[in-house]
Amino acid sequence: MNCATTKKMGLKHKIIHEMTGYYIMVVYLAFFFSLFAWYRRLILVQYQISYVHYGVSVIQAMVLAKLIMVGRALRLGRGFKDRPLILPILYRAVVFTMFVWLFGVVESAVSGLLRGKGLAGGFDEFISAGRYELLARCMITFVAFIPFFAFEELERVLGEGKLRKLFFKKRPAGEPGLSTDNPM
Repeated sequence: MNCATTKKMGLKHKIIHEMTGYYIMVVYLAFFFSLFAWYRRLILVQYQISYVHYGVSVIQAMVLAKLIMVGRALRLGRGFKDRPLILPILYRAVVFTMFVWLFGVVESAVSGLLRGKGLAGGFDEFISAGRYELLARCMITFVAFIPFFAFEELERVLGEGKLRKLFFKKRPAGEPGLSTDNPM
């Protein structure tokens, strides 16, 4: 194999790896946001208010997954690597929640500009959701990020593929270090 073929195979592997990671993020986030949409719908039905924005959850998950990939490329949330795992997990959840919030502000401003309302009109549209709605969005995003980044940090500490193996591969009985039996 020559250098060009090796480089091409490496690029192909990287693209497959990135796309797989992207789709896993989309599925996780779509599940989480769809569950929240159903929660919202079930609460609102008590007041005879219909809520049918289920597709928004999938689109939101796709955009958010891409935003996470951009944040990773920018190396956001890379502090506390050598600390107890709870610190980098919570730190990354906070940093990425703020990044998502900032993206929402920029997205609304640009949207207002494209619709002829100007930057201020787009920002006003963002604020018009109300501070409680915006706070709820941030809280839901933060809570969704905690298990997400927990799995990523565990994967980093254990080594690539180990966590997936623990969750999705059958383990032989008595395999050392992976047993769920408690010796005490």
